[in-house]
Amino acid sequence: MVKPIPDGYSTVTTSLIVKGGVAAIEFYKKAFDAQELYRFPGPDGKSIMHAELLIGNSHVMLSDEMPQMNCRSPQSLGGTGIYIYMYVEDADATYNKAIVAGAKPTMPIMDAFWGDRFGQVQDPFGHIWGIATHKIDMTPEELGKAGQEFFKNCQPQ
Repeated sequence: MVKPIPDGYSTVTTSLIVKGGVAAIEFYKKAFDAQELYRFPGPDGKSIMHAELLIGNSHVMLSDEMPQMNCRSPQSLGGTGIYIYMYVEDADATYNKAIVAGAKPTMPIMDAFWGDRFGQVQDPFGHIWGIATHKIDMTPEELGKAGQEFFKNCQPQ
């Protein structure tokens, strides 16, 4: 019997639209140790119609943009409306590896108020990645108090 959710997949799977799918696959391999599971080239033999990567234990789908099918990359849209939050064993190492691979740092690595070691990068294809290692378990009350303190200290003087 065919399973409605294939083995190894979760209910929600990220699918990235990029300009330069082949280069994007290589970037994700270098930056995040992605494993390429599958690649289906476009009719021109150069573009990516569909590819699947495994980053940690998460499947990520990827394709080149296809404006005729209303699939545009963040570069064509002038930004992205999504954010990818990725938990890893060592946020500092992954953050630095992503930058060496070509990502742009957009938030420095830090001990975040919500209990994660956290930093943020933008990949060369316009997608924003939050890179985190969970360090402290917090109750909702502790999280709320820490957040209030954080934002109180962020107010302009």
